[in-house]
Formats: sequence, structure tokens, C-alpha cells
Amino acid sequence: MEIRGRGFSMRIGYGWDSHEFKAGIPLKIGGVALDHPKGLGGHSDGDVLLHALTDALLGAVAAPDIGTLFPPFDPKWKGADSAVFLREALKRVGAAGYAVVNVDSTLILATPKIGPHSTLIREQVAKLLRVPADCVGLKAKTPEGLGTDNAAIANVVVLLEKKN
Repeated sequence: MEIRGRGFSMRIGYGWDSHEFKAGIPLKIGGVALDHPKGLGGHSDGDVLLHALTDALLGAVAAPDIGTLFPPFDPKWKGADSAVFLREALKRVGAAGYAVVNVDSTLILATPKIGPHSTLIREQVAKLLRVPADCVGLKAKTPEGLGTDNAAIANVVVLLEKKN
């Protein structure tokens, strides 16, 4: 969606991702390694937050989604750092003439508790996006009866503004 008028142009992007917890995999959320007995399974490092953020950025500029650009069947992306995907999305955002204004995200997972790590995750995401940390919102909720206690889900919305 693009909003026009009064000399500005903005776009909103939305991303969603989920991964199942699996033993023997390090846990990364928002580019931060968290101490937990299970990590998130995925072809890459399984960083559910960076995957949803990547899709939100790509969607805002009508680019192909993360699975199209980085196919899970391609061995090149096996175990890849999800920051690579985010950097490509940011490159496409910049090429389209936009810059990130802010991001808001919600993680849905039973464990680990995100509260003790939220500042570090927000700061890391802000660093990756090259925005101030107060432009990155992060909330965490428990799944409460959804039957997803062995998974993590991320919802992300981004606001982009046309560069002058």
C-alpha cells in the first residue's frame, strides 16, 4: 500500500514466519544467539524474526518473497545467517528509493522468555536496519492454547518512506 499526498510517499510491508523448535540447533532470534536447549529448524539458521522482517521489507516494495529469492531447496542457503537475507531486502528497498522509518514486531512462543533479551534483540535489529533502536518495536506473547508450544511465530510490519 502506498500513501501519497502532502509531499510524501510511504509504503507498509507485512511479514510472517514460523519455525519448529528442534534439539541440537543453536537458537537465534533477531540476529541474537539465545541460550536455549533447542533452536529453530529451517534451511538457514531459522531466525524467525529476521525472516518475517525480510518478507515485510520485500513486500513493501513489491519484490519477490524470501522463499523465491533464497529457495529452501538450494544447498547454498543451508545454515546461512539470516542477516544475509535481510541485507538483500534492504538493498532492494534502497534501489526502489525507500528507507526504513520503523518496524513493529510480535513474537509468539512459549519459551524462552524474550523479556530479558528484548533490548539486545531490538538493538541488533536496529543495527542491521541502520535505524535507531527506538524505531524497532518488539513484543512477545505466549501461544496460550494455540497448540504451537513447540514453535516460534513472528509477525512484523514495516513503514518505509520515499527518500528525497
